[in-house]
This record gives sequence, C-alpha cells and structure tokens, in this order.
Amino acid sequence: MENTEPINPTVPVAQKSKIKWTLPKIFAVLVLTVIVFAGGVAVGRGDLRLKGLSVTKTKPGPTSLDYSSIDQIYGLLKSDFDGTLDDQKIIDGLKAGLVEAAGDPYTVYFNAQEAKTFNEELSGSFTGIGAELGTDEDNNILIVAPLSGYPAEKAGLKSRDIIGAIDGETTAGLSVDKAVQKIRGPAGTQVKLTILRGADKPFEVTITRQQINIDTVKSSVDAGIGYLKITQFTDDTTKLAKAAVADFQNKGVKAVILDLRGNPGGYLSGAVDIASFWLDKKQVVVSQKRGGQTLSTEYAKSGATLKDIPTVVLIDGGSASASEITAGALRDNGAATIIGEKSFGKGSVQQVECLGIASLSITKTSDSCVGPMLKVTIARWYTPKGVNIDKQGITPDTAVSLSDEDQKAGRDPQKDKAIEILRSKIQ
Repeated sequence: MENTEPINPTVPVAQKSKIKWTLPKIFAVLVLTVIVFAGGVAVGRGDLRLKGLSVTKTKPGPTSLDYSSIDQIYGLLKSDFDGTLDDQKIIDGLKAGLVEAAGDPYTVYFNAQEAKTFNEELSGSFTGIGAELGTDEDNNILIVAPLSGYPAEKAGLKSRDIIGAIDGETTAGLSVDKAVQKIRGPAGTQVKLTILRGADKPFEVTITRQQINIDTVKSSVDAGIGYLKITQFTDDTTKLAKAAVADFQNKGVKAVILDLRGNPGGYLSGAVDIASFWLDKKQVVVSQKRGGQTLSTEYAKSGATLKDIPTVVLIDGGSASASEITAGALRDNGAATIIGEKSFGKGSVQQVECLGIASLSITKTSDSCVGPMLKVTIARWYTPKGVNIDKQGITPDTAVSLSDEDQKAGRDPQKDKAIEILRSKIQ
C-alpha cells in the first residue's frame, strides 16, 4: 500500500545516542545482510504511531551477537565476488535484514532515502495510486483501503484485494514497505498490479500514478443530522474536525453520523482527539500493552461537545488502526452505535526512532527524522473493555453491506440505515 499515514509532529521523536563502532565491527555487522538480505524495507501504513514511549526490556534474547561467521562471509565476498561491493548498500541491507528477521511486517528499517520518502508523506501530499496497503494472516500484500477519488479506487481496487505481483514481479516475501516503494513513483507514470480477489481468476490492472492530496475531513448537515467523514488521521484532522463540530453546534444538530469507512488509520493523538468530542475527560480511549504490561493509557480530553448526542459510527473492511480505536472507544463507553461491515483488524502500535550510528548525520526538522530511522512494533492496543482486535476487527452492532451494485447506482444503504436509526432516536 501506499503510505499516507503521518507521524504526529506534536509528539517528540525518540533520538538515540550515537554508538561508536570500530571498523572491523562495522564490516562484521554489514555482512549479516547476506544472511537476511531479503529486507529492503520502505514505508508501511496501517500503523498506529507513537514516539518516545518507555518500554521495559523484558524479552529474552542474546546480550550480543557472534559476528565471526559474518566476518567470514564478508571476507569471501571481498575476495570472490565478481562485481563491485557498495559498502553503504551492504550496511543498509544488513540493518534492513536484521529488522526484517523480527518477522513483523510493521517493524521496519528505513535507509536515508526511504526515510526521506516516508517523511514526504507526512504532509498528506505525495505521488502514487492512492491506496493503503497491509498484510493478511498469510503475509500477503493486500489493499486495506483505496482512497476515495484516486486512481486505485477508479481502477476498481477493493479492500482485501491481494496484490500478487507489481510490474510482473511477485510480492511473495515482500514487506509492506517494499511494496509501497515499488508502487509509488512519479506522477504520470504507470504501475501494473496483478490482483487476486477471493476465488476469482487473477487479473491485471494498470494504474497511472498521480499527485495525492489528502482531504481528511468532510462534513454536512441535513435535517438536523450532522455528517462527519474522516478519511484518515493526519496532523490537520483535529483542527478540521473541530471546525466541523462547531458548525454542527451552530446549526443545532440533534444527531451525528461519524463515517470512518475506508479510513486506514493515522496517528493515535487524532483518534483520541476525535473520541474526545463524545467522551468526558478521563474516560479511557485506548490502552497499549506489551505482554502483560500496560505501557500507557490514553484518556479523553476536555470539551465533550457532542456528549449525549445520538451518534452512529460507520465502518467497513477499510477501517483500520486509529479509526478502529475511535470506533471501539465510542462503543465501549456507550457513546455510539456501530453500523456497517467488520473492520480490518490492525491492533499494533509502532514507535519511530531516529538513528545516529557511525558517521551518518542525523538531524531533526519539524520533529521528523533526516537520515535513517527505525519503525518498531512495541505494543498492542486495547479498547476500554480490554479487547485487542488485531487480525479480528470490530464487528458492527448492525451489519449492513454495501455492494458494487449499490456503489454504481449511487446508493448507500449503510448511511441510510444510520439515518433511520438516528431519526427514530431524535423523534
């Protein structure tokens, strides 16, 4: 998938202290890439982003690694390889492979160029096809959600479509981030995807990339019912949503539809801010746990401007991560009813850290890393009632499907059902 998910600039980036490496050890460490080189990782989405969270290191593992076999492989490469070795590529490959060996599709090493690409997306503007990617339980690369109005959606891609190949190259063994890197490219160029959809015969789709500008909040008021659609949680989502809610208040809305369909996630603070429109201060929004240890609990903020306003939340298979947190928090706290289809099921938390190793220059601009960085899964998130929905998703209170025929005909039975329920409440 394409990465459209931002890092919240209001949260400080964890800055690692620089590590002193001797030349022999650098060369030793480099060559681990030969062992686990499959790692070329890029920018993945569907993630919930944290920074600077303190975690007690309780997991078992060696206190140090034996680099002797790596020295041996590197020596053989230097003496026998018919070609030119690029030390920087070997170092980056080593780090990427080391991280990939953790076996988690959302734990990723970014080299300097990949980190630059990742940071460019934080503005909500980039070039690509406009789709969120993730993985399923078999580590297939799949579409979490195509972004409304962009090439992926126009090409007919759907949530849960599996991408079997990119430009004829298989995605087997490919990380989400590497798939993102392959799919993205300059505006006006094309990418060919091989799509697997259920039991259907695989088919190919050629999509022209374009500039993607994310409009994260849309709102309207009709017959006393406010409609608030959030397409993802970026750095401007809270500000835009506050303006929409103020408009609801000025127009005296009696009920609200919060539409999180096709919302692949975003930053945790956005989910907390949106849930806070309905929840009292200090009501639990989400907890992060690692094993049996609770690392952090996020509470609603002051200003529950929509408290006690009848509310329906719309979700579907493209609702993931932060959007699932918002939906789960509102339902568990009795603030909303959920309508639609089961959500995606992304229940892990990532922390981003800038790296300062050897002579690599690390600076920080607008709370973003300049240089290589590490995105690592540090925890799982839980709803206020203690439910982690990773790979399970959130099941709606009222299940309503939205078929291809409905979409082609301009019908929206999910929204219609929400309006029906809310009208019965406000009348």
